[in-house]
Amino acid sequence: MRISNSFSEDEIQVLDFITQTLLRGGDPRIATRNKAFGSVCRKVIAMKAKVHELKQRPAREESSVGTVASPALGHVPADAAEAAETAEAHAHDDIATAV
Repeated sequence: MRISNSFSEDEIQVLDFITQTLLRGGDPRIATRNKAFGSVCRKVIAMKAKVHELKQRPAREESSVGTVASPALGHVPADAAEAAETAEAHAHDDIATAV
């Protein structure tokens, strides 16, 4: 049995019948007579198993790309501040020589 993410026309019809019957307050047990009901049940069971399996997997501690440290907000390292000042000073020198 191949588990698919999609449903056949018959399976959609069964699901529609069940949901409409429930919304109207009826008893959806008659849907079990439909030939596609077994297929819908197997898919639902397989989907539940897959969700349970995904929940049981341990969370990754680190990205597959690696970790990148982010700078603290509002804090500029001394080396970066000095580099910015030096670059600004050179920019003023270049403008002064151009004029």
